[in-house]
Amino acid sequence: MIIAIASGKGGTGKTLVAASLALSIGNNVQLLDCDVEEPNAAIFIKPEIKKTVNASVLVPVVDKNLCDYCGKCAEICEYHAIVVVKNTILIFPELCHSCGACSLLCPRQAITEEKREIGRIETGERGDIQFVQGCLNIGEAMSPPLIKQVKALIDPGRIVIIDSPPGTSCPVIAAIKGCDFCLLVTEPTPFGLNDLVLAVETVRKLGIPFGVIINRSDLGDNKTEEYCAVENIPILMRIPFKKEIAQAYSKGLALIERLPEYKRKFKDLFNEANSRY
Repeated sequence: MIIAIASGKGGTGKTLVAASLALSIGNNVQLLDCDVEEPNAAIFIKPEIKKTVNASVLVPVVDKNLCDYCGKCAEICEYHAIVVVKNTILIFPELCHSCGACSLLCPRQAITEEKREIGRIETGERGDIQFVQGCLNIGEAMSPPLIKQVKALIDPGRIVIIDSPPGTSCPVIAAIKGCDFCLLVTEPTPFGLNDLVLAVETVRKLGIPFGVIINRSDLGDNKTEEYCAVENIPILMRIPFKKEIAQAYSKGLALIERLPEYKRKFKDLFNEANSRY
């Protein structure tokens, strides 16, 4: 089973939930940190990193001895990664989506492809938990290619937990697409509710079963609860605003390490998600 932990906005406690869920299940678990622009699940899991590999994408390279500057490559590039201007061809690697159309359709076969490094993928372990994280290079414009490479390491023989990026844009779609169940972490504030609505629309569009976790549930107002009731969305867990949880978070400790009674609650959360899948 593949469970994605997502949220419409940052700062809701998504990674805290992902790490606590992985540690609570314990056996035969794989945790993927797909928040590649700022991965921090390792802070709570504290895995022993055993392998690091570079992640790369293919970008076009033009042989100017063969190119006649016909402009066909620029015409077919949907992302404007190639521009032809008066016997000059410009390539913008950061805009390239590595579709390969330019090299395939070049009339003079003047375009080949080469690898361009965009980040790295680290794998490690903590007990029986297998850990994978992607780390995007600073300045890279697109994270989905790296997210897809992290997900390529999914072990189908394990319970897989994906810590997704925040928001509802392309990186989130890349992270949660194909998962069996999605846990949406929110907070009972106007901003939290606004972005939860967007996240709900996203997972419904993708056809992914889902439930909600309300973090800091005793703050804010009841509008999030009311929205879930009207939309028939199950609230699978409520995590209160507690000093002990904040202290644990500030020290890089998972919730269950500070409040061990939550281990049973996260196990029940997994069983509930599994039953709704």
